[in-house]
Amino acid sequence: MEILKFENTIPKSWLEGIQEVHRAVFDGDLLKEEKLQNRNNFLAILAIVDGKVAAFKFGYEQPDGAFYSWLGGVHPNYQRLGIAAACMEAQHNWCRGKGYKLVRTYGRNEKKAMLIVNLKAGFNIIKTFVDDKGRHKIVFEKNLLADESK
Repeated sequence: MEILKFENTIPKSWLEGIQEVHRAVFDGDLLKEEKLQNRNNFLAILAIVDGKVAAFKFGYEQPDGAFYSWLGGVHPNYQRLGIAAACMEAQHNWCRGKGYKLVRTYGRNEKKAMLIVNLKAGFNIIKTFVDDKGRHKIVFEKNLLADESK
């Protein structure tokens, strides 16, 4: 497996592979490319297996200075191989290198595997809320400085 990192933009040559993973993970939905634009300090992590996108993880800086781990997924053919954890580790290492102290992410109860990955990675549950689509969300935060002191 190879981990690729792209800051601020994703080369077009990888977009179809990202779409394939997105459709497989998110019930056939297409990722709207405009959602990848105009994000402050945007970071894309891609996990490549045999030349194909096996997983992706996107994030960007929020107005309060936290890095928001926004969207990600592992294609079902590559799940349970530690790829999500490897993408997360690459993202957190990049964040530390850029001086971020806090990573935030949201989860949903029906995506239990990702909730478990977040908890195992040292995230804390901060709060819950119901979004404008009526979905219950769980807010996770991880202090990257506390992670370094272990």
